[in-house]
Amino acid sequence: MDGDRESMAVESERKGRIKRICVFCGSRPGNRPSFSEATLELGRKMVERKISLIYGGGSLGLMGLLAREVFNGGCHVLGVIPTTLLPNEISGETIGETKAVFDMHERKSEMAKQADAFIALPGGYGTMEELLEMVAWSQLGIHEKPVGLLNVDGYYDDLLALFDRGVKEGFIESSARHIMVIAQTAGELMGKLEEYTPIHSSVATRERWEVGTSSTVRFP
Repeated sequence: MDGDRESMAVESERKGRIKRICVFCGSRPGNRPSFSEATLELGRKMVERKISLIYGGGSLGLMGLLAREVFNGGCHVLGVIPTTLLPNEISGETIGETKAVFDMHERKSEMAKQADAFIALPGGYGTMEELLEMVAWSQLGIHEKPVGLLNVDGYYDDLLALFDRGVKEGFIESSARHIMVIAQTAGELMGKLEEYTPIHSSVATRERWEVGTSSTVRFP
């Protein structure tokens, strides 16, 4: 009986460690209804778990769809957006809390600092760049937060094949190939994120990134 209680406590702690997820996704809806359906399902799963959303601040496309689903479900939404993009990415009323920052670098830094985990939905260049930066930061040891990829209808299959090529050609360590947690459904992905444990070797510890020998450098 005591063992069962201990196991339940560990399970509860594991599931409760993710309070805020940063989601990277398109400012367009894409051409397939499945992209929007997966986005709404992810929003519902976050609401079920009472998880807050950190995102790029737009009210258009998959961004706006996810933000409204999470916000209407009663969870906190924080949008981080460069001032110069406000006219392009926000139409009508903002969703939840919006934080304006100076540029794209500050945007990614702020989003990463606020989040306990990251998820990428289908999206364009910006989404892919944000995803890969979080993967690179994990490899370097800047953070140990789980990075999830919701591969809706195989949208990212070609990108994943490129990573496999990188391993084959000796540019990516085989263990680092598994930094990303990959799933085709929101429910499966959330479960994998909650169970995530880093298995790759980092280039340096987070402490060494935060405090250098010659100068102080702070990362999220």
